[in-house]
Amino acid sequence: MTVKEMYINGEWTESFSKKTFSVRNPATNEVVSTVTYGSAKEATEAIKAAKDAFLVWRSLTAKERSVYLTKLYELMLKEKESLAQLITLEMGKPLKEAKGEVELAAEYLLWNAEEGKRIYGEIIPASSNNKRLQVIKQPIGPVGAITPWNFPISMLTRKIGPALAAGCTVVLKPSSKTPGSAIRFFELIEEVNFPKGVANLVIGSSREIGQELLKSPDIKKIAFTGSTSVGKRLIEGSAEHVKKVSMELGGHAPFIVFEDANLEEAAEGAIISKYRNSGQTCICLNRLFVQESIKEPFQTILTKKVKALTIGNGMEDATDVGPLVDEDGLKKAHSHVEDAVKKGATILTGGKPCNENGLFYEPTLLSNVTNDMTITYDETFGPVAPIYTFNSEEEVIQAANDTEYGLAAYFYTQDLGRTIRVSEQLDYGIIGINDAVPTTVQAPFGGIKQSGLGKEGGHQGVEEYLETKFLSIQI
Repeated sequence: MTVKEMYINGEWTESFSKKTFSVRNPATNEVVSTVTYGSAKEATEAIKAAKDAFLVWRSLTAKERSVYLTKLYELMLKEKESLAQLITLEMGKPLKEAKGEVELAAEYLLWNAEEGKRIYGEIIPASSNNKRLQVIKQPIGPVGAITPWNFPISMLTRKIGPALAAGCTVVLKPSSKTPGSAIRFFELIEEVNFPKGVANLVIGSSREIGQELLKSPDIKKIAFTGSTSVGKRLIEGSAEHVKKVSMELGGHAPFIVFEDANLEEAAEGAIISKYRNSGQTCICLNRLFVQESIKEPFQTILTKKVKALTIGNGMEDATDVGPLVDEDGLKKAHSHVEDAVKKGATILTGGKPCNENGLFYEPTLLSNVTNDMTITYDETFGPVAPIYTFNSEEEVIQAANDTEYGLAAYFYTQDLGRTIRVSEQLDYGIIGINDAVPTTVQAPFGGIKQSGLGKEGGHQGVEEYLETKFLSIQI
């Protein structure tokens, strides 16, 4: 099997150590690929390449940079099938979901290709006739981007797209669980013929590569998607050089169903939010709050829908729910279920691992869940939905906000007044109102509290890669 390599300064390269590692399909445990394993040395080379290329890339006009990004967008759509298959083979999500991810990822490139042309400055009225005051915006510099395994291509373009559009260069470190789609993406970058060093790919030791990105004064910004615990360490490490950071961290999303909601639509929304990507989504439903008066009919509708989901290999067309990415993920999901049942929860459906491979977990629905259970305060990252009940609007808002996280929240209602009241009181950066899929390229994505710093998407996404400079000109 050919060893897949890193991409540094426009060249494909193996690691200095000659080390490699195997990537396995979580649905079959078969080896998908063998990939070179880099460390601090490769990161140092990539940083130097990004620094040198920055002087060239930033000097291009926004329109010129847009041409590169638009060509890359077009190539991504042409290669949708191959990219989607790599995603499914490496992390297990159904192929139909992987195709949707590739389409969204490509849209981030196109959106930012255009948004880069709209980076405007300002003219400020001066306090005296002999002065002219201006504000200009310039690219911050080389960026270190670290992306996760659960959305390996869309998280990549959500960072690379705005960074390149703003005039920054990039050193990307993808998850070692899912490097294949990133490698294929960089093959497309090579095909577009980006200037050497503008975009660099390093794969390997998270600790060594991450530390090199932090300690190098040439990296001006860190963009990260991952756990809150790792994000905190990166924020701490960024202090030495006062680097700018964008952090999209953990979530623990509440999903609230009020008694006036359309129960069929709410149940379908819960299915989409919780079981997409086998529950391995930072914005997915983690706590399902159902008003007491509709508990029984809603549970009946939702249980029927969960039981109808098909578990299987993501490459099979009929599959709705694929495997978890690794053994740790499966153990965590099952430990949450066991803890909840031990403390009085009821399993409506699911509740155990399945399939010979052992990385599949039944889509699970728990009822009578209480606040003393681990699942209440710990993000599951698996296909397990716990149901809580509430009586009043005030009660559920307090319960929904009772977490250190603040990424996404959802609620279903047909009451306009309630829509306004609840959306304004929920402490979350993203809120879906009768909408289980709020993510879109033209809107900001990001959390508050311990769920992150900064935004990705919309015009706010490009702003994260810019410095604002004030000019006072005496004439």
